[in-house]
Amino acid sequence: MEKQLRQLFKQIDNAVNTVSSQFPNAFKCRKGCSDCCNAAFDISFAEARLLKKSFLILGRKTRKQILKRAKAAQRLWEETVEKAPENISTVRIPCPLLSEDEECLLYEVRPVNCRTYGVPTEINGKGHVCSFSGFLPGKSYPTIRLNVIQEQLLKIGKEVEPRLAQKRWPISAILLGDIK
Repeated sequence: MEKQLRQLFKQIDNAVNTVSSQFPNAFKCRKGCSDCCNAAFDISFAEARLLKKSFLILGRKTRKQILKRAKAAQRLWEETVEKAPENISTVRIPCPLLSEDEECLLYEVRPVNCRTYGVPTEINGKGHVCSFSGFLPGKSYPTIRLNVIQEQLLKIGKEVEPRLAQKRWPISAILLGDIK
């Protein structure tokens, strides 16, 4: 599963790099920008499993700091998203993996949402783009189809754990829970 997921991540990163190189003035993602790190979203079983495995390798002190932030993020998730899931796109929840220096502590295994945030995406017929980007409304751009990626993530997850493959979790729940 991990090999397939990393291969998918590489394909996604290549697509993002292609769009960012074609539209350098519109693509605003830079080290230190953490807008995507404050969005509320959930991730697939395949992503969750790799994220948890990578988290468990971190040093004890780092894990402890992350878990403290994860508890706060999980409370926010329960108070906002679980009570009104239709508002998920407007909720701001700091990712527990975001360091004090505004850097992802598990950048190499960051989920699809994090990888694609700065370029135009489409899911369920709705287009999305980072509000800090320079991609202009009404203009045509190459767009990453998240439904296709979600289907691939589901397929990868089903090969390992069909019962859990359909489920999705916020990062905080993964870090605090028992996904292995």
